[in-house]
Formats: sequence, structure tokens, C-alpha cells
Amino acid sequence: MIIFSEHTTPRLQYIVSVLFHRQAIITNDKNIFQQSEGIKINYSSQRISENELWLLPHSLLFENKIQPQQVTCFNWNRLKVFFRTDGDIPFDILAASFYLISRYEEWLPHTKDEYGRYAHINSLAYKESFLHQPLVNLWLMELKKLIEVKCKGALLPSAQFSFIPTYDVDIAFKYRGKGFLKNILTCAKQFVSGNFKAVSYQLKVLTSKAPDPFDVFDWLQTLHKEKNLNAIYFFLLAEKNKLYDKNILPSKSSMKELMKKIAAKDTTGIHPSWQSNDEQELLQKEINILFSISNTNIICSRQHYIRMSFPETYRELIRHNIQHDYSMGYGSINGFRASYANAFAWYDFAEEKETTLIIHPFCYMDANAFFEEKLSAQQASEELDYYYNITKSVSGECIIIQHNHFLTEEKDWIEWRKMYESFLQKL
Repeated sequence: MIIFSEHTTPRLQYIVSVLFHRQAIITNDKNIFQQSEGIKINYSSQRISENELWLLPHSLLFENKIQPQQVTCFNWNRLKVFFRTDGDIPFDILAASFYLISRYEEWLPHTKDEYGRYAHINSLAYKESFLHQPLVNLWLMELKKLIEVKCKGALLPSAQFSFIPTYDVDIAFKYRGKGFLKNILTCAKQFVSGNFKAVSYQLKVLTSKAPDPFDVFDWLQTLHKEKNLNAIYFFLLAEKNKLYDKNILPSKSSMKELMKKIAAKDTTGIHPSWQSNDEQELLQKEINILFSISNTNIICSRQHYIRMSFPETYRELIRHNIQHDYSMGYGSINGFRASYANAFAWYDFAEEKETTLIIHPFCYMDANAFFEEKLSAQQASEELDYYYNITKSVSGECIIIQHNHFLTEEKDWIEWRKMYESFLQKL
């Protein structure tokens, strides 16, 4: 694939690299462009030849600053689009894709939610009702059809579908590793409320006569093995419990044993604590703890509570040698935050360059379905099926988030456990 543009900018190079999987070259030489065979995209103000796809540019990819953009959506082939121009399609697909994938709008002043995060209600995808779609992927599918006509059957490079189950281990155990005082208080509360069955089970767990209710890890690994799935577990390893960090302390022997067991079979990543966002030196400590116990290099991360802001969060991850981040989604609603279902490099607007950090968007999280969207297990099953199927239809990377304490056999969660098991068995 060759793309003609009178000017080459970091933004243009970046989005061409992302959308066409580094299989396209950009030239400003008309002769080279005209003589080339295969897919030819003319990204300039005038048509050059007949056997090309002509895209008339919007100004965004030729700017070098962040400023409010005039975004007016309209429909094209039953899909929402914006940045209207002329050409073989009525909008600048490169600039529009860049706007969504780079999270341009999140770099502008915005209202934050109760956790200090970018509120999803601010996003164009939410306002225009396409948050549930991997819209950029759908645009590319339509573009492919046009290219096959314009460029005599040439095919766009594409990715392969993959499914990656991921787990946030915020609270590894319900009773184990909680400490004597916390367990006494829990036992007392259950006794006073008349829940003698729970008291009896807690005592069995603490005397190693029964498994901890939150310990579903062997069950998960069995399910993964049956379907040949490679899972990622993100461990919250705050050294002290505070506010939203309610994990089992990493100093506990039960926690160390769990991390070693998981790391022996699956990928482990860090789940940076809430505290580490306020005290930057804590992140390296937490990474070091996971490294020392798992004995594997820690290159994957996902923010606890999906708490992040640009560019600070991602720059910190890069500084600590994190190569893959799995936080691109909302902690308040399910959907495609970047409107894209494939991995992509993070673009740093402050330096106007592509970085080494690879972003892996997720589209579904059980906590969103339960707490935010107020879905039943059956409704969540339908939503999960939808996101899996639409991601598969665009050859995307379907990443979902589950929490181990949502998958127990306790009364309140048994239906969610059954739903997830059924989902995995259908794959």
C-alpha cells in the first residue's frame, strides 16, 4: 500500500501505521505514487489518477497543537462519521480515526467523575450513541470494499481475531490472609446477624478444612486449559490498605503462594494501587514485589478503578518499563472507549510522537455490568456475547475483565459464575 500526501507529519505517520498495521508507505512524490501497483490512497487536495482512492484531508493531521475541534456527526453507509470533506468518501477517515484512537478529546479540558476520571458522558462516542461499536474497525471494513473496486481487487492488510480473558485480583481471598482481628470482626458481625452457616464456613476456611470462597483460580485455570486460552491476571499489591485499596497484603504467605501458582501458568501484570497514583514512588515498589514473587519481568499493567489521566499515567508506566497497558476502557460503562478493537501504540500529544507503550482496549467488565449498568446475570450474558461477537466480526482483540470475587459459589454470585462458565464453554 502506498499513500500520497504533500506533507508528512507525525500524526499522519502514526494513524497510517495503526490502521494499516505498518504495511503502508507515505510518499510526496507523485511519479512514484502513479507508477506504483496495488493499493493507492491519495491523501491530498486534488485527484491524481483513476486507480486510486482519493481522500480529501481535514486539517487535524497537519496541526501540531491540541485545540477544540468542530465535530458534527452524520451518517455514511449506516455508520456515524465526522470531519466532512469531499473525495471518494464524504469524510476524512484518517483524521476521524486519529481523533478517536488518540483520545484527543481527553486531552482537552473536561469534567471528571466522582473518582477523578474522564467521565464517559463527555465522550463523542457516548453522546452520539456509538460507544457500543468498534466504529473505526467498521469504517475500515467499508473502506476495504471501496479499495477492492478502485484498486482492482487489492486487499487491505488486516489483523486476526483473538480473545483474551483478564482478571483483576483486587481481593484474592475472603478470609485467608485477612489477619486475626479482621476475621474476628467479620465472624462477630455474621454471628450477630444470625448467619451461623457463614460463621461455620469461615472457621472451616481458617482451619484449612474448606477452600476460601474467593479462591476460584484452579477452576479458572481448568476452564482456560479446556479452551486453550491465555489469561492475564493483574494483582493489586498495595503494601497497606487504604481507601480503595482493600487487597490482601502482598506480605501474606497466602498471597505469595497464589502469585507463584498463577505465574507458573499464566501472564501476571501489575494493578497499580489507588495510592500509587498519588505517590509515584509506590508504583516501582509494587512492580518489584510482583517481580520478586513471580520471578518474571513485569511488562503488563492495568489501572485500579481504571484511574488514569493523560499524559501523566502513561508516562509513568513507560518510565517503569511497562510495555503493555490494558486500561483503555471505562470504569463506569462497557463499550469501546477508543472506538477501536485492536492494540495500538499510545500517541503522546505533549511531544507529538508515537511511544513504545502498546494499548490493549477492553470492551466488557463485570463490575460495570453489575454496579453501573445494573444488569442481571442473564442480561450481562447477552451483553458479553454481543461484545465478543462484534469484536470477532471485525477481527479485533476481544479483551474482557472479570474479578475473582464475582465468580464464587456464594448465593449472591452463583448465577454470575454459571454465566461466565457457560460463556467460556461456548467459545
